[in-house]
Amino acid sequence: MRTAEVVVAAIIFVVGALFMYSSYKLGFRWSPEGPESGFFPFYVNLIICASSAVVIFKTLMVRSAESGESFVERLQLKRVMSVLVPALIYVLGIQLIGIYVSSTIYILLFMHYLGKYTWVKSIALAVAINVIFFFMFEVWFKVPLYKGLWDLTGFTGY
Repeated sequence: MRTAEVVVAAIIFVVGALFMYSSYKLGFRWSPEGPESGFFPFYVNLIICASSAVVIFKTLMVRSAESGESFVERLQLKRVMSVLVPALIYVLGIQLIGIYVSSTIYILLFMHYLGKYTWVKSIALAVAINVIFFFMFEVWFKVPLYKGLWDLTGFTGY
């Protein structure tokens, strides 16, 4: 348990430090016109880094009796992975086939396998949701979303 706490706090610290650095490059001071672009993100991430450092320090300094308690049990890990792995595949799918097709497949499979919905209901909802999003972004707002390396929506003309 202690190892997990230290690792997670260290990862959060590193991410906060990276964002602090990019905020520093944008400008993190108060100028005569007001706060620079990186002012608020810099100080929010400073708080995140300080909090992570406190968690690391307290975790390492507190002597606790090791209860043999596991960080995660097998069933819990299986549940987390049943959501995390498809989400990672979805993100990779966006790169190849774009956000609309990937989202349709993701929603369809998620509804059917994890939500236990019928194929008909899963397909209908997945397609309907993404058709609505397509019209909302591409047609009405005129904001094109990423179509992927293999544009499977090219037949639409958008």
